Amino acid sequence: MKKGFIEVYCGNGKGKTSLAIGQSIRACAAHRSVIIIQFLKGKENGEFYFLENSTDIDIKVFRFEKSERCYDQLSEHEKEEQRANIRNGLNYARKVIVTHECDLLVLDEILGLPECNIATCDEIKEILKAKNNDMHIVLTGRSMKEELRECVDAVTCLETEYFNEVIVDKECE
Repeated sequence: MKKGFIEVYCGNGKGKTSLAIGQSIRACAAHRSVIIIQFLKGKENGEFYFLENSTDIDIKVFRFEKSERCYDQLSEHEKEEQRANIRNGLNYARKVIVTHECDLLVLDEILGLPECNIATCDEIKEILKAKNNDMHIVLTGRSMKEELRECVDAVTCLETEYFNEVIVDKECE
């Protein structure tokens, strides 16, 4: 991670957040500062439990939602309540980028915000444009809107193909 850039992990396959966590651990091992901001997954911390409870890893994880459940599992009334919290997370992401508060910033599930009508692609692009040349940013989500392509340097699409009958865990993918 010499020159900072913006990369995307998207697709219907599993492993986008896990891949971003791997990047975070790698950056941390190289003595780089890491912040992860998670969107749309509520306060669920399955993938981040290890990071949050390890004294050996200096990775800061932020969730601004108050609900325990994922955004797509909420009622319309509950979603309305969470939108303001999610917008606070987006504003914090802007602050982190503008002040260069870390070397690696992971915006987990940010690509779902336009789909949920919480933020527009233009808002996300404006935030990303504030990045300096040293910061590395990872965006994750199921799909990336074409309008965001001009702001990113690399896109990795993860697709999973299941054979035979496999029970798929549909919790906050």
